[in-house]
Amino acid sequence: MIAIESLSKRFPRVTALDRLTVGIEPGVTGLVGANGAGKSTLIKILLGLSPATEGSATVLGMDVATQGGAIRERVGYMPEHDCLPPDVSATEFVVHMARMSGLPATAARERTADTLRHVGLYEERYRPMGGYSTGMKQRVKLAQALVHDPRLVLLDEPTNGLDPVGRDEMLGLIRRVHSDFGISVLVTSHLLGELERTSDHIVVIDGGKLLRSSSTADFTQRTAVLAVEVTDTDTHPDGAAALREALRQAGVALHEPGPDGGRAPGAGHLVTLDAADESVYDTVRDAAAGLGLGLVRMEQRRHQISEVFTERSAGDVA
Repeated sequence: MIAIESLSKRFPRVTALDRLTVGIEPGVTGLVGANGAGKSTLIKILLGLSPATEGSATVLGMDVATQGGAIRERVGYMPEHDCLPPDVSATEFVVHMARMSGLPATAARERTADTLRHVGLYEERYRPMGGYSTGMKQRVKLAQALVHDPRLVLLDEPTNGLDPVGRDEMLGLIRRVHSDFGISVLVTSHLLGELERTSDHIVVIDGGKLLRSSSTADFTQRTAVLAVEVTDTDTHPDGAAALREALRQAGVALHEPGPDGGRAPGAGHLVTLDAADESVYDTVRDAAAGLGLGLVRMEQRRHQISEVFTERSAGDVA
């Protein structure tokens, strides 16, 4: 879908992209990085809206340097910021964008109605957009990116300004863009958890450089660390400490609790230990039962995308 080779973008006082090389396959790909990492700059280059300083890139087999117009005809784009005309309805606006993408008038109206229904704005489609909430405006921006039935959509921070419920709804819409319609998605965000839940593949950039590109499953593989949460009792007012001591006597390799004593959110305490051997599960259950402690949960921890940035920071310090 997208091939990027040694791509650089330099401004007078900052390098936004630094010899970036990465390939993006069909599916839902998350482009993650802190604000200022170069995500929006990359999107604009891929659309042919901003020239690269060095390197090359193709989108759907088309060269971004020479075929920007053709790329924009076949790719949908949802910008981070908007300037939606306040006195125009969602229907008028999306029809206009469909016509600009080359759809005939009748097809533009039909596609607009279908797309606004898909993003949840069908009942509000004739209202002026000046009265829309932030969430509704984000849905309009998504609709105009989809209305011409592109093969690929580029979504720049689509959950910006949304509350938790609105973010969840937007992420669900993005996932269905691919699952229901077969449209590939490149979505940017600085919120790691969003991309873990939504994307098949994740590309991490920082300071315009590639840190890592791999499947979400690879990013979030299970670790060999077992997290156990137990409740306190009258006999053992610090259940975690009691369980920790029992496991230590049983020869289990424990992780030292953090400065908060290993307290987990809500009731109970958290004990972490090595779980390379499956027999550890039985040892933990037996120890908790022997102490009369309630076993709230016992699960293997997973790697997180944020660890990529932690490893980068540690390497910089070293």
